[in-house]
Amino acid sequence: MDINTFEQLDQVCNFGHKKIYEIAQKHAASDEDITVEQVREFAAKSLHAMKHAIKNGLKSKELSYSKMCGQDCHKLQKKFRKEHAMFGTLYEKILEYALATSEENIRMGIITACPTAGSCGILPSTLIAVSEEYNYTEWEQIDALITAGEIGRIISIKVGLAGAVAGCQAECGVAGAMSAAAICQLRGGSISQILNAGALALKNLLGLTCDPVAGLVEVPCVKRNPFIAIHSITAVELALAGIESKIPFDEVVDAMAQTGSLMSPMLKESSQAGLAATKTAIEIKNRLFK
Repeated sequence: MDINTFEQLDQVCNFGHKKIYEIAQKHAASDEDITVEQVREFAAKSLHAMKHAIKNGLKSKELSYSKMCGQDCHKLQKKFRKEHAMFGTLYEKILEYALATSEENIRMGIITACPTAGSCGILPSTLIAVSEEYNYTEWEQIDALITAGEIGRIISIKVGLAGAVAGCQAECGVAGAMSAAAICQLRGGSISQILNAGALALKNLLGLTCDPVAGLVEVPCVKRNPFIAIHSITAVELALAGIESKIPFDEVVDAMAQTGSLMSPMLKESSQAGLAATKTAIEIKNRLFK
């Protein structure tokens, strides 16, 4: 059967006593007429690209063409070498990896859009940092990545995953839900806990606008990634404690679609309002495109 809702996904998983990634990789293999092993190989390539982007981003201080972004990861690393973060080394890694990936994107480096380029640092930073901290195998990381992909796929059935369609809730918001699901899978969460983690992450980002300064995926996009990466971990901790989203995941997605449709086009990637219309943002735009 086609799985178009999280309710259906929950039913299929529980009926067959399967994990989300097991159902997802089987369906992907069937849809593409390939083997499950080939699906996992493709996921592995995405995982390796994520790690490569983090590695490159951590060591680069190259500024973007606009000169607005490119050295924040370096500043953060320098700070943590002098004084550790209050929340510990895993927290440090997530912040650094999210910035490293986002800055690699604005340098036109190779990244994995998950689900979009503007949100590319959220899932990789949590997945890789948590895997390093707890020594999860590559096989387990692929399980988590496929789980995240299934979350994004089902959301995309109802809402186009683009800031121009529904604001940044459809980019960074969805990335936060995917990240929460992936980490919950890694940490041994049940199907219910994984879906609740995704719902909790997404519903607390409803209404997030897309108002990039000068129309570039830099401000506030780059620094938004580490914020939402940590946000997604909060959703995981809540879900693993048995805390549920009172609004089911499917209804959260419906609410996101409605919110996106009600959102002014001026706040959906057009750079005509919000942060993009501030005095400083206009000065930056005029300087760049005079």
